[in-house]
Amino acid sequence: MATLQYRVVPGRIGFWIALGFCWLLSLAGFGAGLYMRAYGHHVSGMTNQIVWGLPHVFAVFLIVAASGALNVASIASVFGRSLYKPLARLSGLLAIALLVGGLWDLVLDLGRMAHILNAVIYPNFESIFALNIYLYTGFMVIVGFYLWFMMARRLNHHSHKIGMVAFLWRLALTTGTGSIFGFLAARSAYDSALLAPLFIIMSFAFGLAIYLLVLITAFKVLDRPLGSKVVIRLKQLLTVFVAAVLYFVVVYHITNIYMAGNRGVEAFVLLHGGVYTDIFWYGQILVGGVIPLVILLSRYGRRIAGLATASAGVVLGGLSQVYVIIIGGQAYPLQLFPGMIVHSSFYDGVVNMYIPRWPETLLAVSGLGVVGCIVLLGVRLLPFLPQSLADSVVDVHGHRDAEAGVSDKAVVSSP
Repeated sequence: MATLQYRVVPGRIGFWIALGFCWLLSLAGFGAGLYMRAYGHHVSGMTNQIVWGLPHVFAVFLIVAASGALNVASIASVFGRSLYKPLARLSGLLAIALLVGGLWDLVLDLGRMAHILNAVIYPNFESIFALNIYLYTGFMVIVGFYLWFMMARRLNHHSHKIGMVAFLWRLALTTGTGSIFGFLAARSAYDSALLAPLFIIMSFAFGLAIYLLVLITAFKVLDRPLGSKVVIRLKQLLTVFVAAVLYFVVVYHITNIYMAGNRGVEAFVLLHGGVYTDIFWYGQILVGGVIPLVILLSRYGRRIAGLATASAGVVLGGLSQVYVIIIGGQAYPLQLFPGMIVHSSFYDGVVNMYIPRWPETLLAVSGLGVVGCIVLLGVRLLPFLPQSLADSVVDVHGHRDAEAGVSDKAVVSSP
């Protein structure tokens, strides 16, 4: 019988340097948000045509990835695969951290942060934006209880039930995030029901890629064993998700090309959109899809270095994909009267320009600092990370824990 031991991360000098860097990055983003509030959003690259800028790109990416980061925990408790059980605690912690980091960017970008309370006090259930507030807060509460049930031995046998609730809730959360764009009929780049399932599969790939980067980095820095069986299983899972994202992207664009009203925006994104076309083909498709798939399907992908390289490519490609969806979708001119030629002095038929400036760039990146602070403090204060994921410790049969004979013992070590 293998014994899984969880230990907190010791407070060495490297830990405090990393925490200090993340804290300074978060503080700098907070200062940038106050600067934009004091002088107005005209100090950013956003205009009355591009109203969602780089902070929204990072926010949506982090929120979508938060749902996918919980995949590992869901596979362990909902689908009963005990191989993933030692990885489940970090999965829940990272899911909460990514969601908080994304909401950090969104709330600071509002300008007057207290205005978020208006959506709570005066709810409008006809708005997908208002509904998402309850989806986000509910997700954090449910995952918090999920972690409690996983870490408390007397409640561990109930983790399957709360895990099922968390699994269904995160599907609703990602559907709601994708529907923000799918319900915007005025934007021809957004008006598609395929965006909801596309965002779900995007969350699977982005969240798992970020999880892998955090797991590999943590075990490398802490010099803890990471067995090949865990690496291979996670590699196979990431391969399926990356291929599925490419499949849905192809279906999404083929569907839009088939619809006569959307052929203009498809030509803009795929052929003559300038920087958006370059980001789509080189960032999203090549760096985020083709190269990771080639690595994952090769022998190099079976190594930890190869898996980390592929995961980094998926993250960069994911940011590129969200950038094309959000910024590129706004840059393409609105079609107020489809099939008609409109002439006026107010940007009719003009591709909108957008260049991010330092306040919004700093604000957007600060969300990553918030994620880092939460994860670092979490693994320092509570036993989220296993002491070992060596092949001799991890169960590889994929049965439920009661059948596999794996006990779960939490150990809090001294610094």
